[in-house]
Amino acid sequence: MLAIIEAAGWPIWPIILCSIVAVGIIGERFWSLRQEVVAPRGLLAQVVQEYRQKGVSPAMLDQLAQTSLMGRIFAAALRNVGSTREIMRESIEEAGRAAAHDLERFLTTLGTIATMSPLLGLLGTIIGMIEIFGVQGPTGMANPGQLAHGISIALYNAAFGIIVAVPSLVFYRHFRARVDSLVVETEIQAVKLVEIIQGARKA
Repeated sequence: MLAIIEAAGWPIWPIILCSIVAVGIIGERFWSLRQEVVAPRGLLAQVVQEYRQKGVSPAMLDQLAQTSLMGRIFAAALRNVGSTREIMRESIEEAGRAAAHDLERFLTTLGTIATMSPLLGLLGTIIGMIEIFGVQGPTGMANPGQLAHGISIALYNAAFGIIVAVPSLVFYRHFRARVDSLVVETEIQAVKLVEIIQGARKA
């Protein structure tokens, strides 16, 4: 691997840095976007049962807000439990926007890496071509070793740029779809909570 990096020259280092950042973001997003962290199953039934048994208390709201992202939205709705349905919905929308922002954290960076990596590979290709033409002598002959080095810079950087870009783009699309799905699920559950509390539905 070190031999490949040496053959690729200095333009490979920005691509390697992008790959390290991308791997870190992918791992962090996989961990943070788990179902039990964002929208635990059965949370709505648990909150409704506790509300009917004990009502709303500051301790209950604090504990609920710490359970998950959906819990924070439920807590925002329950803080306005004595208000009208419209005010409760507004509080849900505000908390939902903040939750969506948290869910989308680092995705812009991952998308940027997916777009930028091929360009960095292209930059390495251009630098390799410059080296190839730069070693041409007055007679048109070039040192074979220097010629091979220029070709390796051009090809390795182009390949590494694509290798980093493709998984980054795939995971970026995957996480975007995952975020959209979780936001919709959370909003549906929060609306159900409001309707149950307001008596518009039983469960």
